[in-house]
Amino acid sequence: MTLLDDPPTTDWLTTARALVPELAAATAAHDRDGTFVQDGMDLVRDRGLLAMLVPADLGGGGATFGDACSVLTTLAHGCPATSLTLSMHMHLIAAQVWRHHRDLPAPVLPRVAAEGLVLVSTGAADWIDSSGVARKVEGGYRVTGRKMPASGAPAGAVVVTSARWEDAPDGPQVVHMSIPFSAEGVSVEETWDAMGMRGTGSHTVVLDDVFVPDAAVPLVRAAGEWHPVWATVLGCALPLIMATYVGVAEAAVARVLELAARRAERPETAPAVGRMVGQLAAAQDTLAAMVRANDDLRFDPTIENAAAALTRKGNGAAAAIEAVRLSLEVGGGRAFAVGGGVEQLLRDVHGATYHPLPPAAQQLFTGRVALGLDPLGGR
Repeated sequence: MTLLDDPPTTDWLTTARALVPELAAATAAHDRDGTFVQDGMDLVRDRGLLAMLVPADLGGGGATFGDACSVLTTLAHGCPATSLTLSMHMHLIAAQVWRHHRDLPAPVLPRVAAEGLVLVSTGAADWIDSSGVARKVEGGYRVTGRKMPASGAPAGAVVVTSARWEDAPDGPQVVHMSIPFSAEGVSVEETWDAMGMRGTGSHTVVLDDVFVPDAAVPLVRAAGEWHPVWATVLGCALPLIMATYVGVAEAAVARVLELAARRAERPETAPAVGRMVGQLAAAQDTLAAMVRANDDLRFDPTIENAAAALTRKGNGAAAAIEAVRLSLEVGGGRAFAVGGGVEQLLRDVHGATYHPLPPAAQQLFTGRVALGLDPLGGR
């Protein structure tokens, strides 16, 4: 059944809230066993959330970017791994909607709406330099490489990736491409076994001499140099990703406030709660600023906007992690115990550190932009 057979409700937040108990029922098992949240992804597909950002005139839900972030934050209360996997799909959709708003080709959008395709990104590991080998052949490229992490790989229909074309006529280039998982030479190797976000199925996508036609290559750029495409990617991706981690922090705070109720009158409880909710508010406020700056996918792809998105991502991640850390102090021994409702959230929230860019790299990048320097010159 396609999404168009049963049009989803446009009350996206109500839809997401209704999913939370269903997602929560399976999240502990996925975390314990390290199994992919296929059931969660099936639920979000059935409710139309895979295509909620696709414009209505292309068959999708026509949701705003703010709607999408709110949905991800809410879903994280039930299953952080489902929320994060959906965010990785959504940021690729968001980048295509950004193009659509500028009257640029975005051919995948109607297909996502009609077929419920899951898009998988490898951009976090590739970043500026990329990896793997692209070799120019007649009509396209032959591509070989190992791409990890690739969240949602077990459910993926299309992988959005890149590879290095070292012997290009004008010097080393990076070739951006979309490849169906059904293409000959594409496979998934189950390598994901992490401390947190264990259900995201962020395995390794293996590309073994895969033919990629020229029509599937939207961009070829100079390797090792800044390109505005990254400003678009960061402006679309980082708010959606951080929406998940803010939801994780909200869930931890809500849980420990229940645990702390019997200790509310102890003199140390209220100050600890105050510190915790302060950090949560900082994370929430930072996410709200990221959504405003996104301008419903109509922002300008400037390096200054990219640097601002990276700075806010760093600030928001730090605040979300600190809020969950403080939740252990508030919740006491019951929060520290496995099964107390916080332990998995503490592990999951630390995943925020590893999305572009980690703190040291982010500070180098944004500091150089503030100084008017090439942001990649200090690498």
